[in-house]
Amino acid sequence: MRSRYSAFAAGRRQYLLDTWHPSTRPAALDLDPELQWRRLDILETAAGGPLDGRGTVRFRAHYRDGAGRGVQEETSRFVRTGGNWLYVDGE
Repeated sequence: MRSRYSAFAAGRRQYLLDTWHPSTRPAALDLDPELQWRRLDILETAAGGPLDGRGTVRFRAHYRDGAGRGVQEETSRFVRTGGNWLYVDGE
């Protein structure tokens, strides 16, 4: 989760696509260049340990854009595939 947040903050589209599960990965990803990610707060995790194949992360990501400050809160689902964690989806 933290590496994907860092990739959003740095505008690393390819990393985001590479860490997205193929079943839900978009064909392309457009990032808003005016969006500045400021802080990530991990609120809760479930599973996702060294022996797990699935896990969830509830987080708050703080940002700033032309309209001011904002917060995105989401619960993301991940699966481990080939030893790597891949983002599936979020609510």
